[in-house]
Amino acid sequence: MTEEFSAEMLAKELIQIESTNPGACESAVGEFISRRLSGLPGVTVKRQEVLPGRFNLMAELPGPEEEPALVWICHMDTVVVGEGWSRDPFGAEEEHGLLYGRGACDMKSGLACALSAFAKTAAAVAEGRKLCRRLVFIGSVDEEDFMRGSEAAIAAGWVRKQDWILDTEPTDGQIQVAHKGRTWFEVTVTGCTAHASMPWKGADAIAGMAELIREIRLEVEALPHHEDLGWSTVTFGQITGGYRPYVVPDTCKVWIDMRLVPPTDTKAAENIVKRAAEAAKKAVPGIRTDWKITGDWPYVEKHEDSPLLAALREADASVTGRMTVTGPFPGYTDTAVIAGILGCENCMSYGPGSLSMAHKPDEFVPLEDIWRCEAVMIRLAEKLVLEKNGEVQTG
Repeated sequence: MTEEFSAEMLAKELIQIESTNPGACESAVGEFISRRLSGLPGVTVKRQEVLPGRFNLMAELPGPEEEPALVWICHMDTVVVGEGWSRDPFGAEEEHGLLYGRGACDMKSGLACALSAFAKTAAAVAEGRKLCRRLVFIGSVDEEDFMRGSEAAIAAGWVRKQDWILDTEPTDGQIQVAHKGRTWFEVTVTGCTAHASMPWKGADAIAGMAELIREIRLEVEALPHHEDLGWSTVTFGQITGGYRPYVVPDTCKVWIDMRLVPPTDTKAAENIVKRAAEAAKKAVPGIRTDWKITGDWPYVEKHEDSPLLAALREADASVTGRMTVTGPFPGYTDTAVIAGILGCENCMSYGPGSLSMAHKPDEFVPLEDIWRCEAVMIRLAEKLVLEKNGEVQTG
């Protein structure tokens, strides 16, 4: 493989391109990838505008349509830089075997591994190897916000229920195949203003919200445990209310993030909010409550009989010589969106780095992780996409 498509080199080049969301966003990364992949023999590249100036990218090596495609989906955006950096967040600095920069682990190094393996497979086809199924690379937008890129890719038919889909998020050396559901609420409590010396003349919206938050927290803490995914959680990530310290507040708003495990789904979560709202109205007479669901992604459970899981385990073991650990992914990814919407049972994550370093100042990825994941993805494509002795590889 040429130096141009080594995962280490690509990761460094990608880190140097700002793609913060919000901020510069993904267009420059998309242009970089498009230039690289458009020059590969036999590869077709498509764009899909998802938001103004922000486009998904799909590259394809064509194969039999009736077979499940192997799809690598990698988001091109990163979170904002934030404070506390001791290094240039876009410098791609290397020290003591670590590569630093915004997006180093989440997920420009994983993106680089997918691009490298895609290019390696394209080179094999150019040399005469045949494909037993399609190989598809998707660069998605907006994963770090509302995940509109993966939703648009689904709507465009770029991924199908029968396909085998892998993202390259940082997974701490594991294959991660299950996700808690992610349900978001925006809740508003409306009260009535009054002078703070006579609070009984009004209805305290913030006090009502405090009661509502307490009820939700206690109910979520009591939800059942799941063998793979653990416990459901709730975070009250942002709250606003009132306008002067000496006035009874007439409004309060909170944004809620629930991470739900089976059997609790969004309908059950909304019932929790409803009961909490009723309790708040009893505790603070005169308030009114309203809410809306602003995000609704279902939980994804592990499918032990997945052929992609079996093939990925074999590829990892052949490269590392170890027993591969399989676990759940703590967050929510593009593959989780696909699994939730399409009911696809072959969706999972495997990539370099640790999620514990994602979104942090001085974000880094070990170079050894990049080399490992690059080799595993090349091995996976060899096993699943390229014909061997004229036989279709099934995993």
